[in-house]
Amino acid sequence: MENLINLFSTNSGFLKSSSIVSRTQWRVLHKMLEANLVSKVKRGLYCLNDYEQDTIFLEVSHIVPNGVFCSFSAWYYYDLTTIVPYENHVAVKQKKKVHLPDNPPIKLYYLSDKFYQLGITQIADGNQFVKIYDLEKSVCDAVRFRNKVGFDITIEVVKNYVRRKDRNFSKLAQYAQTLRIEKIMQNIIMPML
Repeated sequence: MENLINLFSTNSGFLKSSSIVSRTQWRVLHKMLEANLVSKVKRGLYCLNDYEQDTIFLEVSHIVPNGVFCSFSAWYYYDLTTIVPYENHVAVKQKKKVHLPDNPPIKLYYLSDKFYQLGITQIADGNQFVKIYDLEKSVCDAVRFRNKVGFDITIEVVKNYVRRKDRNFSKLAQYAQTLRIEKIMQNIIMPML
């Protein structure tokens, strides 16, 4: 049992079934499930119940391994909006099959390779890293999806970005050009400067 707990600990409280190498470990895992020491998150992924987790980001990144936090999750992380997302917003590559559990709530965005790769960065969560879109890509997403999220949220995100000291307008312009929203971005930002 101690060996299995060490495996959980090295993965921030999570264990993939592919990490289990012996029948003994499987038996111990089933006993831990029966004793309510471990919970099954989804098929092939288990979580140690008493392991302390600082954020939900790590759990979601284990559920959607190649996912990138985006939209409301990224805006809230960067303090660009006051809206606390009730779902975890995650971007994945188009045609990627993802099986989601009931909890935590996750909303998936399927993006083409070109748009998926743009602006991916990593943040540290404990001893592991979680993928999230950088500040400028997150702002571009607010402008790009303004009709879906609402223009008031888009304005809030852009205003809060303009007020930041760590903003990078040249990177923002480059992303806006790649995403083909350059003129719209200029029309929104210019009155704020």
